[in-house]
Amino acid sequence: MKKILVVRFKQIGDAILSSVICSSLKESYPNSQIDYVVYEHIAPLFENQPHIDNVIVITEEERKNFLKYIAKVWKVTRTKYDIVIDIMSTPKSEFFTLFSPGAKFRIGRKKSWRGYTYTHRIEEPSDDFDKAEKFLQMLKPIEESGSFIEYNPNYFLNFSGAENLYMREKMEESGLDFNKLVIAFSINSRRSEKVYPIENMVEIIKGCLEKYDCQIIFYYSPAEKEFAKSVHRTLGNDARVFSNIETKSIRELGNLLQNCDMFVGNEGGPRHMAQAIDIPSFAIFSPSSSKKQWLSKNNERHTGVEPCEMNSKNYDELTYVEKYKLITPEYVLMKIDGVIKKFITKGKKVEKNINI
Repeated sequence: MKKILVVRFKQIGDAILSSVICSSLKESYPNSQIDYVVYEHIAPLFENQPHIDNVIVITEEERKNFLKYIAKVWKVTRTKYDIVIDIMSTPKSEFFTLFSPGAKFRIGRKKSWRGYTYTHRIEEPSDDFDKAEKFLQMLKPIEESGSFIEYNPNYFLNFSGAENLYMREKMEESGLDFNKLVIAFSINSRRSEKVYPIENMVEIIKGCLEKYDCQIIFYYSPAEKEFAKSVHRTLGNDARVFSNIETKSIRELGNLLQNCDMFVGNEGGPRHMAQAIDIPSFAIFSPSSSKKQWLSKNNERHTGVEPCEMNSKNYDELTYVEKYKLITPEYVLMKIDGVIKKFITKGKKVEKNINI
């Protein structure tokens, strides 16, 4: 049985996208043991996933205390892995390959003056590849050694029926009516530069409420709660908008999204969760983000818009905010309507409530 370790430090979206390495390896080696190293706050997402055998957690304390971190890496690598893949390839993550000299494959990114613990150093793929495809390029050395690799760029997350039922009942107790269209709206972001101008987002929300008589859910972290409540007040505390369904963990957020019909809003980790769950999604990309990179190719259920596609003649002369505002609420509403017509209106629930 092959023992494989995949190391991925960073945030939600990156960890979800990188998990395509785990699923591709599990499809290639069904009897292998695949362990995934992630930060503590992300780890619950990957519990009970069929392509990951063990989720190895790096705690906040271990991140901050170098000696405790080294001790953790040493303990993990005593498993004697056959393959170690260091996706981030930072000086810190490279300790996993340093402490795994017996691994036949120690794969990392090519770095100047570093990465000598890797048996294979991967050049940064071109931007013709999306992010998931770029991560999969790290499996090329294994394929080139003569092994068959089943490349699968589609990422996914599984949640149990019991988990989803618990959240569904919680949503119903909050007043949600599942006979109507339910849209999860991402109105905020952990990174402030990714937040689409809120006055425009409010117009999009109003347009959805008017056209579809739908129900909209504002999810949020504890630090974002007041922001969500203030936007709800801006909307006149409309009863069709729910800012009272709190999720206690990242896994509960996944359960909430699974009970929604669609995701709309700022690009980020939760949007990747929506795609991994495969509810239709429409993302608004900031001027500093790339739709081509972060959206998977050939998947019309998950689409979006970025400022540079709005055909502004003097785009490079505009400020960051001016670029963002090129994406008009009217344009976004038109695009949302296309997704709804194509992927949601086949159900009786939505046909009953949408007048198209």
